[in-house]
Amino acid sequence: MENYKKISRDDFMNFFRDDEKLNELTVDDRVEIFSFILSGSSDFTKELLDRILSDYSVENLEILETKDGKEK
Repeated sequence: MENYKKISRDDFMNFFRDDEKLNELTVDDRVEIFSFILSGSSDFTKELLDRILSDYSVENLEILETKDGKEK
């Protein structure tokens, strides 16, 4: 279990860029990673969320950007 501390950034990124290795992860593993990988609220932008929805061909959701509760 402590071996994870020896993984370099390059090894970590190579794992996620390897479709074969990535397919070893369960759906729950992927949701957990997706849910916790970003640093904070400033990482969530309309552009990022729109790109994710587009990349996954999600057509039934739309992201609206607001400021002080009013749509921009």
